[in-house]
Amino acid sequence: MSGFSDYWKDAILNHLFGKGGYTAPTIYVGLTTTAPPDDGSPVSEPAGDGYARVATGPCHWTAAVDGLISNTKGLLFAQAAADWPTATHFALFDAASDGRLLASGQLAAPITAHAGDTLEFAAGSLMVRMT
Repeated sequence: MSGFSDYWKDAILNHLFGKGGYTAPTIYVGLTTTAPPDDGSPVSEPAGDGYARVATGPCHWTAAVDGLISNTKGLLFAQAAADWPTATHFALFDAASDGRLLASGQLAAPITAHAGDTLEFAAGSLMVRMT
């Protein structure tokens, strides 16, 4: 399970209450080796060795029910060129690199990609709850 970052909560509330406009971004799924802080401070993503965030669109996500949304399709990372550090969390961003943290959550079990591996989040395995 996961939660929204402070940035995303504020952006959505400001939009809903007429305090600013908000356009839904392309959402990129990333991996982190530590729990991302809600304040959007830098996270510890793998670097190099074939790692890249995975771009998603509306077709990759269910409609929200009771404040919960999940992925409808498998999300496939690029093949690891070398071992990646063990990931303990996923993170959603508004850019392919850098950008702002939108939401994050702990993985059910830590995962490591070894050289030649291709990691995939199966449909329904990433759940984001608005909290």
